[in-house]
Amino acid sequence: LDPKTMLSFMNQTQQRQQKPVATSPQSFGVMYFVKAAAAGGICCSITHGAVTPLDVVKTRIQLDPVKYNTGFVGTFRQVVSAEGPGALLTGLGATAFGYFIQGWFKFGGVEFFKINIAQAVGEQSAWDNRTYIYLASSACAEFIADLFLCPLEAVRIRSVSDKTFPQSLGGGFAQMYKTEGIGGFYAGLGPILFKQIPYTMAKFAVQGKAAEAIYGYMGKTPDQLSPMMNINVSLGSGVIAGVAAAIISHPADTLLSKVNKAGAGGTGSIISRLMNIAGELGFVNLALTGLGPRCVMIGTLTAGQFGIFDTVMNTLGASKFHFHNPADKDAH
Repeated sequence: LDPKTMLSFMNQTQQRQQKPVATSPQSFGVMYFVKAAAAGGICCSITHGAVTPLDVVKTRIQLDPVKYNTGFVGTFRQVVSAEGPGALLTGLGATAFGYFIQGWFKFGGVEFFKINIAQAVGEQSAWDNRTYIYLASSACAEFIADLFLCPLEAVRIRSVSDKTFPQSLGGGFAQMYKTEGIGGFYAGLGPILFKQIPYTMAKFAVQGKAAEAIYGYMGKTPDQLSPMMNINVSLGSGVIAGVAAAIISHPADTLLSKVNKAGAGGTGSIISRLMNIAGELGFVNLALTGLGPRCVMIGTLTAGQFGIFDTVMNTLGASKFHFHNPADKDAH
């Protein structure tokens, strides 16, 4: 072989080795991950902000089931009657800002870890182990995201549960820091990790599997469908993923709501307080109190997140990463 032919062969080999593990031939550089993070921040901020009234009602039921014992609709009316419609927007600022930050690191992180793991292990191994890659990448991303979310979630829950607590985000931060110090912001870190990591692992793994099943039923790959049809697939699979994730993470969600209420679980370390709360409630109440409203909220929220995420990614000119079977020529 002459040097020119050999150089051409080496370039082609290198290009094949660097080809992204996806249904799109695009490369996944820094800008792709920035766009994914921005899309994640936007979708989480919008969806969590939109369901703030549902979250207020759910949190009230979890915190005081004796007072709010008339079901979701009854509690909704009870809150409005006693405190006015504005009470349903309690904590909106902390919710919208906190979940933008969390969504930035969660969705951006999932894409970062998922793609890098897939490229590291190779196409066939990535396809064969895609569920494990979903689980690992979502767990890593959620851990990082929760370090930023926890202080904002603590302020939100306190503002919902304590009428004397400042309702503005800045005022809430100042008050909590003044009375409890830095530790007050992270009192719920254990339960938030216990809730959010399994929730996110289930959310992304189930959504991936559900979307894959829908595409299989249609006999199509993402590249063969229009952006709107892909968004519809994301919405449908998002509902399934949201309900599954809500059920899995609900006991920890109840604990998180309780531990951020002033005086809950008595005094002592956060672990002892959590154990006291769990002992007082019992597993059945932890698992079922407020579960119906949460399934409605999280199912709707998750579907909206994946739909908005895909929409923003398309708007930013980024094609979403998809696993594919290298043996299936139609996936290219």
